[in-house]
Amino acid sequence: MKTVPSNQHIYAFAPDLAPVGTIAVGESACFDALDALGGQIRAETDILSGLDFNRVNPATGPVRIENVGPGDTLIVQVLSIDMEDQGAIVTGPGLGVLADEIENHATRILPIRDGWVHFGDLALVARPMIGVIGVAPESGSFPTGTAHRHGGNMDTKEIGVGATVYLPVFQDGAMLAMGDVHAVMGDGEVCVSACEVAARITVQVDRVEGRSPQWPMVETETAVHILVSLPTVEEALVEATRQTVAFLQTARGLSKEDAYMLASLAVDIGISQLVDPNKTAKASIPKSVLPAPLAEIL
Repeated sequence: MKTVPSNQHIYAFAPDLAPVGTIAVGESACFDALDALGGQIRAETDILSGLDFNRVNPATGPVRIENVGPGDTLIVQVLSIDMEDQGAIVTGPGLGVLADEIENHATRILPIRDGWVHFGDLALVARPMIGVIGVAPESGSFPTGTAHRHGGNMDTKEIGVGATVYLPVFQDGAMLAMGDVHAVMGDGEVCVSACEVAARITVQVDRVEGRSPQWPMVETETAVHILVSLPTVEEALVEATRQTVAFLQTARGLSKEDAYMLASLAVDIGISQLVDPNKTAKASIPKSVLPAPLAEIL
């Protein structure tokens, strides 16, 4: 199994990425990921204002996937996420949803032990997830902190162990990269960070040939999630709803009106993150309303 070390990473998804390795469809690979802060926060005296922001949000890779090209879907199954035993969360003035209300920089070091993340006297169940996962875009350069159709910094807590990510492919080889692991995160990631932690991510790749979604999708045990990242929350929510209606039309052979009504009955429209340059909305469609596996109805 190929292992990509954490020192092989990118800070932007662009069309002309050079691969650091190659794997075949059906193979697995390990991505050793630095935390989103670039390993610069080791103690609570380290604060965000003192960081070198050129080292923030590294994504390990990219890895070229053989025989995958434009118009295909890259399927990435998350097999495991093995975290270090300490994470960090940071915030400060001008950051997050309450950017104008926070006066001081603050850092908390969060021990991770036996499946729990410790925040002061609270213990939260660890739910490791991948914040950044994406491929080379069709055009333009997207910093790893920004999400769009290629994936990127979607900060969606459903992208955890056992989940399968479906990414539209725009370039030969897809050029898969990932990082920004969180030991635990709530929807919104409101203070600008979560429990940022270094980790080894193990994935297996596959493809759907000649068909791809317009936006990344994530499949979990019970639902399919459409992820839309646009400059405003309103834009992202509207587009996620539009994509859901179109998906249900195709999946179930419905009229637009019936698909719209089914979405209102069964689909949850929610927020993944509110703090990156593009905001990410998610439409969560129960598998119980779908007639076939996602790979068959893309």
